[in-house]
Amino acid sequence: MGFKVGQKVVYPNHGIGTIERIEQKQIGASSLPFYTLRLAQTNSVVLVPVANAGEVGLRAPITSGECEMLIKHLSDDFRGAANDWKDRFKEFSDKMRTGDVFEVADVLKNLTYLSHSKPLSFREQRMLERARYLVVSELAAVCRQPECSVEPRVTEALTRACARHERRPARARVAAGAVAGH
Repeated sequence: MGFKVGQKVVYPNHGIGTIERIEQKQIGASSLPFYTLRLAQTNSVVLVPVANAGEVGLRAPITSGECEMLIKHLSDDFRGAANDWKDRFKEFSDKMRTGDVFEVADVLKNLTYLSHSKPLSFREQRMLERARYLVVSELAAVCRQPECSVEPRVTEALTRACARHERRPARARVAAGAVAGH
């Protein structure tokens, strides 16, 4: 999938950016095309080889039609995470690296739920904040709303998801974890 100058894209784990240029760079004996991407959050520039864009997970943002699907997904019940923090952190890191905002939303739901029952480790707290930023910023960009308007909707959806998860019988939560190999 080719991107055009001026197009908004999502760079996994960094969020929304804009393609500023497509330029040739000399790498050894070869001249290769690169996307010059400006990240919205940090205003930093990232060079992504055009040929590797799919491999690194560079993608177009979700469609405006998918915004409501994402909010609904945020409010749905979810499969609990592994009890062992190392297993949980690896699973969540893998999901974050996919760049798929629905996978990131799963991490956000799980870490939000966990944060209500116990203090998160420093790394999990940072991941929670990163997941929240990635979901909110993509929704804000696609829905053309300021982040401060999107935040309350995300918070409300997460509150519903946590309440649904809490109401699930303990047997079902344990069984779901056992089926998932946890």
